[in-house]
Amino acid sequence: MNYTFMKDARHAPAVSYYDYIIVGGGTAGCPLAATLSERFRVLLLERGGSPYDDERIGDMTRFADTLADTSAASPAQRFVSEDGVINSRPRVLGGGSCINAGFYTRASDDYVRDAGWDLGQATAAYRWVEAVVAFQPELGPWQAALQQGLIESGIAPDNGFTFEHIQGTKVGGSIFDADGRRHTAADLLRYAKADGIDVLLRARVAKILFNIRAGRRPVAHGVVFHDSQGKMHKAYLNTRHGNEVILSAGAMGSPQLLMLSGVGPADHLRSFGITLVHDQSAVGQGMYDNPMNAVYVPSPSPVEVSLIQVVGITDAGTYIEGASGANWSARRSGSSAVDHHPRNFGMFSPQTGQLATVPPKQRTPEAIARAAEAMSQLNDTAFRGGFILEKIVGPLSTGHLRLRNRNPDDNPSVTFNYFAHPEDLRRCVAGLSVIERVIQSRPSRTSRSPTSPSRRCST
Repeated sequence: MNYTFMKDARHAPAVSYYDYIIVGGGTAGCPLAATLSERFRVLLLERGGSPYDDERIGDMTRFADTLADTSAASPAQRFVSEDGVINSRPRVLGGGSCINAGFYTRASDDYVRDAGWDLGQATAAYRWVEAVVAFQPELGPWQAALQQGLIESGIAPDNGFTFEHIQGTKVGGSIFDADGRRHTAADLLRYAKADGIDVLLRARVAKILFNIRAGRRPVAHGVVFHDSQGKMHKAYLNTRHGNEVILSAGAMGSPQLLMLSGVGPADHLRSFGITLVHDQSAVGQGMYDNPMNAVYVPSPSPVEVSLIQVVGITDAGTYIEGASGANWSARRSGSSAVDHHPRNFGMFSPQTGQLATVPPKQRTPEAIARAAEAMSQLNDTAFRGGFILEKIVGPLSTGHLRLRNRNPDDNPSVTFNYFAHPEDLRRCVAGLSVIERVIQSRPSRTSRSPTSPSRRCST
């Protein structure tokens, strides 16, 4: 995709003016910018590059590669929470839709109503998105066995294929098409009015600019950003009532930028020498991350490469999903990884640490290196199979975010307090119990049989 309105921030003017300035070109920023461009002049600032310039992003079989890439140019920026858990945050136009497992679903009707949204308008918005990025996946044998195993394990009813979020077992949408090509939120920019929008890549926003008047609340009127060569640029709002700077830089990036701009807990900001614009103790609070736990299910024969397609939505507050195949363990000839290098194990690897069998605080660089080396020596047959994983509703456990320094490129300090709330732990145990039943179910046992026809598929 080559949008005429997309360019590197190096080519931006030193000063520019817009009706709306959107910071963060992810799953919120891209569709919002496209919509606003129909009537207004919009600037969309993205700190990363284009997903269309990185072949790994579009290829489902290379899903693991982006997560395993910890370089400064990676579309996945690695961070480690104060809990010791290794994770990734997106650094690319399209945001998390470029590095996640590609499952698509709508929110439940209850969620929409509780948010105060109009259900009809929300449904129309979903269809607007789905026309570009959501597809009905064709289940391979492994995913089909998971679907039937969930139903046999009591996760009923069988809801077939649907975008709706409803209790039971369903085949959800996928942002991967029939050819295994990923369609990200950046694709939604095709809806944009070309003369109403500018998208700047590798634009690192350093600060939101505020008008400060005695007796009045501060009002944002622009931003300062730097290009990849360090040159400073400023973008301001046109002087029209209702123009806005919109912050959609993610759960970590948005509060970090607010603090760097002087909005946040006063004592914390002053400790970094940041001029206080507005004392707001809530900035950085309520941080949570949905914990994931998984069980690896080996297979005597190769299984299809698949990411999340089937989900069991239980009445115990858990979601059961699965991914299969060798997309996190295969050696690839002729790719950016050479054959003698250790394989990338993606989100299930020691390198990224997102699933591990040791406590977070013990996931030292030395321990990770030892585990990666040991796994790299295993034959490919050791990785035949897939993961059945569970996530919990919520979660109820929350933490906080704080600055480490004044550099917006660096990760802030974040604590999630996983499983601090006992209900989260109860739901986790309930989810793992469902996984146990699925593994012991007839469809799952049959799929693992060496003589099963379903095993005669290639990776």
